[in-house]
Amino acid sequence: MNWTTFSRLILPATGQTLVMVFFSTLFSLILGFPLGVLLMATSREDQGGITPHRVLNEVMDKIVNVLRSFPFIILMIVLFPLSRLILHTAIGTKATIVPLSIAAAPFVARVVESALKEVDPGVIQAARAMGSTNRQIIVKVLVPEALPSLIDGVTLTIINLIGYSAMAGAIGGGGLGDLAIRYGYQRFRPEVMAVAVIVILVLVQAIQLAGNKLSARMLASR
Repeated sequence: MNWTTFSRLILPATGQTLVMVFFSTLFSLILGFPLGVLLMATSREDQGGITPHRVLNEVMDKIVNVLRSFPFIILMIVLFPLSRLILHTAIGTKATIVPLSIAAAPFVARVVESALKEVDPGVIQAARAMGSTNRQIIVKVLVPEALPSLIDGVTLTIINLIGYSAMAGAIGGGGLGDLAIRYGYQRFRPEVMAVAVIVILVLVQAIQLAGNKLSARMLASR
């Protein structure tokens, strides 16, 4: 593969993938982080809940489980009307951000819930004994204490979204997955498909390395 082909095909596709992953990560955090906090806060006291609410917790738990059980390809097709409503198109890089965000949000919620539940209950009890409100406990105690685990979870979310974005290429989502399928597989150009796969692997490794270093730095700074 020469430089002209690389710059004409691989670089734009990589840019599309990065755009999809960046914005879908941002929106999935906006949707999933509060849900994860609420799941943890409303859980039973023996599970770390600070404001137990059985009915609300069970309803949210089931919603998250249902959304997580959807295969991404099917979810993307189901959300075509929503993408069209918001962005006036159901295909392409921008449209793919909608199902990517919704698919990742339940995963983010579970990651946040799990990370917050790892915080030592004694820290929560000490904060409550000093008169902290529930909001202060969440913002000033739970989130800072769980930050290394949260960073690990966000790293996993980004890696999952890279994989989802590649799958989205099968139905016109754009990016490296679309390039590998349309130019590599359908046009019998295995070198294009190979380079697209290599770029995806490099992105995953780079993000995992950066996430590990940031998490380790957070742990060391405690």
